[in-house]
Parts: sequence; structure tokens; C-alpha cells
Amino acid sequence: MTSTGKSDAAADTLESGPRRGRARSARRGVPLPLLLPALIGLAFLLLPLVSLLVRAPWSTLPEQLTSTEVWQALKLSLVCATSATAVSLVLGVPLAWLLARTEFPGRGLVRALVTLPLVLPPVVGGVALLFALGRNGVIGQWLDSWFGITLPFTTTAVVVAESFVAMPFLVISVEGTLRAADQRYEEAATTLGASRFTAFRRVTLPLIAPGVAAGAVLAWARALGEFGATITFAGNFPGRTQTMPLAVYLALQNNPEAAIALSLVLLAVSIAVLAGLRDRWMTAS
Repeated sequence: MTSTGKSDAAADTLESGPRRGRARSARRGVPLPLLLPALIGLAFLLLPLVSLLVRAPWSTLPEQLTSTEVWQALKLSLVCATSATAVSLVLGVPLAWLLARTEFPGRGLVRALVTLPLVLPPVVGGVALLFALGRNGVIGQWLDSWFGITLPFTTTAVVVAESFVAMPFLVISVEGTLRAADQRYEEAATTLGASRFTAFRRVTLPLIAPGVAAGAVLAWARALGEFGATITFAGNFPGRTQTMPLAVYLALQNNPEAAIALSLVLLAVSIAVLAGLRDRWMTAS
């Protein structure tokens, strides 16, 4: 390299050094107009949770959590949330594959309708389920007259309501994973003679397993915390349809300590879900 080239390279190095320093300083420095509302927002989100921990009846917490009412609500919530997650897996994974792998007219509209329960008020979802699957509903009247099946205000209604609000979380997660997955493996499998379903079962499903697991966990957590659609479509009957969020609402009127104890359980579950998904949802790229 000539002396002129060396001089230019040295000059570039000297100039890039201060630029890198200024960039690092810019990243470190936080403008006060941004810092103040950020701290207020953080306090706004954390203060209610901290207050819940401060007001928790720690001395009587084991007694509260082992009471019959709390145990019934906890057991029912776990069973129904798990059942709703199973329903979401059976129906949601094929739906996500349909949205991600096939082209058909109105696919954008279908995707919008699938995600609608995410923004729909849960109570409205419960009312919609009631008019669709109730005894006089659009479909429910035929279920009642033909098969003698009545869904509202039963444990099955809890599973249906929770599946309705939780399945979109799984569909979105699995669809995103499918779109990011390399389709060449599926194409190679079909080239070797495998059917589309065999390629999905033996090739695609193992590839998207992390996305399916993440979506299932999110769906389970959403189902566990469902309130509005459940109380509207299934009611609030202890031991039959009273899940933990409903028990919290009822206990808050008569036994605030039990309400706090149940809330702590749901808070612990939420933290566990976030901790389990931290590598997928909480780390920066």
C-alpha cells in the first residue's frame, strides 16, 4: 500500500473512532422528555402488582389456597384450560397451515376473522356464543332437538368459551412459524413420494414444534385467565363453571383475602408463562 493510501486509511480510522464514540454516547444518553414518561409508565404497570404482593395475607395464604372453594376453582380452571388448549391445537394448527401454505380467494379476510377474538370484548364473544350455541341459537337449537345437547351453563361451555378466545393466539404463533420455515424440506419430501399430509406430519410439524409449543402455552394462559366470555356463556356455578377468575370476582365481594390469594396464583402462572417464553418473545434480536 502506498503512503497516500496509508494516510487515508489512518484518517478514516481517526474519523470513525469519534463517530463510534458519539454513537455509543447517543445510545447511552436518554432524553429527559422520554425518560420521565417511561418511568411513569413503568411505575403504572408495576405498582398494582407490587400492591397485590404487599396486601397479600401471607400468614393465612396456605389456608386460603387449600379451602374447598379455591381448590374446586383451581382444579376446574386447570382442566378446562388444558382441554381448551387441546381443542385449539387440533383445530388451530391446520387452520394456521391453511393460512400460511395455501392461496385462496379471501384469505386476508379469513385471517382478519380468525384474529377478531383478540380485539373483540370477551363479553361480546360470550353473547355471540350464546346466540350461536344456546338452546335457541342458530346451531344450538339443532343440537338440542336432534341430539339433546345443551351447551350453555355447563363445564363444556367453559371449554368452548376459552377455546374461542385462546385459539387465535395459537394460530398467529403457528402461522408465523410456518411462514419462517424453509419449504424446501417439504418439497423434497413430496418429490420423494410422500403425500402432503405425510410431509406435514413427518417434516413440517417437527420443524415448527417450537412455535406450536409457544402458541399452546400462550393459548393455555389466555384460557386460564378468561372471564367475560365464560361468565356470559357458561355462568358462575361453583364446582361446574366457576373458574379461578370468576372465583376471584366473587370472593372480592365477600372474602378479599381469598380473592388476593387466587390472584397471586394467577400472577404466578403468568410469570411462569413469560419465563418459559422469554427466549422467544422477550429477547432482543
